[in-house]
Amino acid sequence: MSDSASRIAGYGHWVANSLRSLWAAEASKDYLQANTRQAELEGLQFAFYARLTAIVIVSAWLFSIVPWPRDLYYGGYAFGFFLLGYIPYRLRHHPHGETIKLGFIVLDVALVSAAILVPPPVDFGSQWPVQTRLRGQEFLYLLLLPAEAALTYSPRRVIWTGVSILVIWSIGVFTIYSQPDTLRFNDVAAEEVLTSATVLELSLQPTFVGLTPWYTQLVATSLFTLLLTLTVWRSRRTLLRQVETEIVRADLARYVSPDVAEALTKRGGTRFGDPTTRTVTVLFADIVGFTKLSETLSPDRTFTLLRSFQERSCAIVFKHGGTLDKYLGDGFMATFGSIDPQPDASARALACAFELQREIERWSLKRSGDGADPLRTSIGVHCGPVTVGNLGGRERVEFTVVGDVVNVASRLEEVTREIGGSIVVSEDCIGAAGRSEWIDRFQSSREIHLRGRQQGIVVHIAV
Repeated sequence: MSDSASRIAGYGHWVANSLRSLWAAEASKDYLQANTRQAELEGLQFAFYARLTAIVIVSAWLFSIVPWPRDLYYGGYAFGFFLLGYIPYRLRHHPHGETIKLGFIVLDVALVSAAILVPPPVDFGSQWPVQTRLRGQEFLYLLLLPAEAALTYSPRRVIWTGVSILVIWSIGVFTIYSQPDTLRFNDVAAEEVLTSATVLELSLQPTFVGLTPWYTQLVATSLFTLLLTLTVWRSRRTLLRQVETEIVRADLARYVSPDVAEALTKRGGTRFGDPTTRTVTVLFADIVGFTKLSETLSPDRTFTLLRSFQERSCAIVFKHGGTLDKYLGDGFMATFGSIDPQPDASARALACAFELQREIERWSLKRSGDGADPLRTSIGVHCGPVTVGNLGGRERVEFTVVGDVVNVASRLEEVTREIGGSIVVSEDCIGAAGRSEWIDRFQSSREIHLRGRQQGIVVHIAV
């Protein structure tokens, strides 16, 4: 191949890798956005239910203190407030759902402000001057709206709600402040010097309106909105970090055992995998006669068979709290108690072995019914002290266990063909799991000598 062709091929390879990396990054970004969007939708749903609770509580309170028939007037506002929450809730999956929600936030603020500032009709028994609507503490009801927006994990909605309150409430206050019959400090100050007695007398007039409470409301609302926005922003960052961690964990779990991925993401790569010695139960499993079986299968069918075996086996290992140490062609090695100490590691391993045997038997019957060759597994289990940690070089490490226990478990799996059993377990493992609870599941026991070992070992055999 010429130099130009080599450069073109190399460039093509670089482009292909770049595109794959870009696709993976975009996929992770899409996943992150999708999970964030889902959290916002769940927050919107929770906020709607919180609104319903607030409507019920406030309505009950108003009906208890407001005389008939004026309570019907405020009941109408409560129903309108419910509708303004229900409509965007029903449209939350709409493509323009966010714009719709922002629009309804403005309507929320306008409705609550109107309920506070607009007096009921005379027919409902209210004859107080409109200026007195600014004397009460009802403005606090408006601050419930930013609190509701904070439940949706959206800082933008909190800010939008706070700004809407500042603008709409100010319009309402100045509308009343501009009424011809409103008394103001400026009107009196133009005629006489304001004394404490004059200020007190003026403040007690029903039509008096001062701007100091409005200033206080503006400052309090701005600070409340700012603090809520910062709180939601931090909560959203925490949510994003959790989603990113889940993405990393899910990606890692495709290449390592899920519990290893979980430990890596929680403890950090620099603190995980330091060599340590602990008691671990090791399980080896293998498809009996796979080499002969693969001779009759095409490569793609062999691949499908292995993948199906691995999927079924791994699901059972993970179900019992085991760690998939590695795949070994048509078999695998699993450990129990390698990442964190498990007092019942041996019992978990034995339960895993017997369930794996039952699952392969069910699968084999199904295969036989479909005209395929039956399958049988061989399983060896042993426990004892091992060294647990990371092995490898700078570029690649592998979390694994090392020790004589691993070799014995591997030999026990191999010896199943010779002694006619499907599961061979050491006496040490039976003792650790609870001899009285497990010994009845084995059909025989004997002492055997394993290849490469001088001392014999007592094993229990299940066919």
